[in-house]
Amino acid sequence: MQTLYLSRLQHYLFCPRQFALIELECAWEENIFTAEGQVMHEKVNSGGHDTRGAIKTVRTLPLGHKTLGLEGVADVVEYHTSDKGIQIPYPIEYKRGRPKSHRADEVQLCAQALCLEDMHNCQVPEGALFYGKTRRRHTVTFDDELRQLTLDAINDCLHIIETGHTPKPSYSTSKCRNCSLKDSCHPKIFNKNAKAWLNQYITQSLTDNSND
Repeated sequence: MQTLYLSRLQHYLFCPRQFALIELECAWEENIFTAEGQVMHEKVNSGGHDTRGAIKTVRTLPLGHKTLGLEGVADVVEYHTSDKGIQIPYPIEYKRGRPKSHRADEVQLCAQALCLEDMHNCQVPEGALFYGKTRRRHTVTFDDELRQLTLDAINDCLHIIETGHTPKPSYSTSKCRNCSLKDSCHPKIFNKNAKAWLNQYITQSLTDNSND
């Protein structure tokens, strides 16, 4: 079975073509946004663990789910001790910016929860996203809708990996202008209709030849 890295889910939800360029074509370019994200994660991912009261905190925790083919690392996982003495995992993912209009960050976090459930044979009801701009946690509930969205995204990503097919671009000013891969993707060029471009090229060639 193919392996899917947890962090790639965010790329897929943001843009399937971006996911494929990274996964299939090993394309990657840094910009200020990716650099800021790396700096933030370097501060968080110091490794080790500590315990305060009833909460044990583990940093840079390796995750995996054999059935779903998932693999990756959680920034932070808190283990909250319940009234029955059971430790319930609480994943926390750190992001550089602000909460987004799409659910890419939530899907990545939910995939971490699925791994933790598989690893610890327990239910993980919620986690949190910590955004650098707002400097606070945003609680994420892993309800049926988010779990299904996550499973669908996992299946779609694995399908792209198995077929080796890079989706065509869908140009969006708000997304493409800040994408570090825009020079590799060329969304405006490859978003044009190939048939229309070919017809235009043939017509222009015939016109040029007739004028010779």
